[in-house]
Amino acid sequence: MSAVTMVKVGTDDGGVRLDRWFKKHYPAFSYIQVEKMLRKGQVRIDGKRAKASSRLEPGQEIRVPPVPDRSAENRPKRNEPTMSPEEIQYVRDMVIYRDDSVIALNKPAGLAVQGGTGQSRHLDGMLEALCYDKQEKPRLVHRLDKDTSGVLLLARNANSARILTKSFKGKTAKKVYWALVAAVPPQKKGWIYLPLEKQAGAQGEKMVIDYDTGKEALTLYNMIDKVGRKAAWIALMPLTGRTHQLRAHCGALEAPILGDGKYGGKDAYPLGNKVSKDMMLHAREIAVPHPEDGTTLRVKADLSPHMVEAWKALGFKQGHGDDAVDLLEGYAGDLAHCPPRELRDFYKSKEF
Repeated sequence: MSAVTMVKVGTDDGGVRLDRWFKKHYPAFSYIQVEKMLRKGQVRIDGKRAKASSRLEPGQEIRVPPVPDRSAENRPKRNEPTMSPEEIQYVRDMVIYRDDSVIALNKPAGLAVQGGTGQSRHLDGMLEALCYDKQEKPRLVHRLDKDTSGVLLLARNANSARILTKSFKGKTAKKVYWALVAAVPPQKKGWIYLPLEKQAGAQGEKMVIDYDTGKEALTLYNMIDKVGRKAAWIALMPLTGRTHQLRAHCGALEAPILGDGKYGGKDAYPLGNKVSKDMMLHAREIAVPHPEDGTTLRVKADLSPHMVEAWKALGFKQGHGDDAVDLLEGYAGDLAHCPPRELRDFYKSKEF
């Protein structure tokens, strides 16, 4: 702020109201601030108290209090989240990768990415905690279902958001999920081509198989391990990005994801209390061209706690799953050139 100053009224300001004089010569003061200063006697004309409506005369001397530094006030705030320290730490603990353009999170199961009806707590409302050295919040460029855990990328500037969004809408971003399904798939590895259409029902909106009006949906899978005929650990790579695609495709294979009652009903709980009843779907890995130089950015996320416990209970070794990623990526490159009409005749899955 500046110091108190004494200013003489010029001939051009004769007859002007005092509050309008302030607006003309000291716009940094708001109307409310001027009123407050007048009430406290901080503004005076020739040493006497004045009113906002006082008319000025040339030669009068006005006492002007220190002028606020509005440039500092208007600058974007950095690293000043309105969240509690505990909330900030909760979000920052999710970070598994960060550079000047991208942040990657390991989103926990149960946390919605965006708000909705009856959804007041969501990741989108917590992004101010991830500004770090930037003046703007990171931006969402893709989504995960509330009950799906795993890798979620955020863009740290508008250019990165544009490039990453384009990658996810196109075929340059590759995502691999790990799932525990409630049956053993027809083949150890294969692909699922089942067009999906959104339909309203008793459980709310749900994706259903519809060959007439459904949108093309293609998923690759590779079974990593199994427990008899009751359950299997599979890696999934969606080559299209339909809502609930993996959940709907697994349900259509009569191998619903464990804990996914919406698409599997009671069949989604074949192991009883042996494992958690929360949904067993995890975004294990994302590979995407980096928005700065186009090199491949590859990020992996550790399993969520409820899935770690399930893997232990079933005797699965997490290290066995990473080879499946290479297999799926290799086949995805070949299948990307296959015309959709050649896939349309297969109802469930095709082995590769």
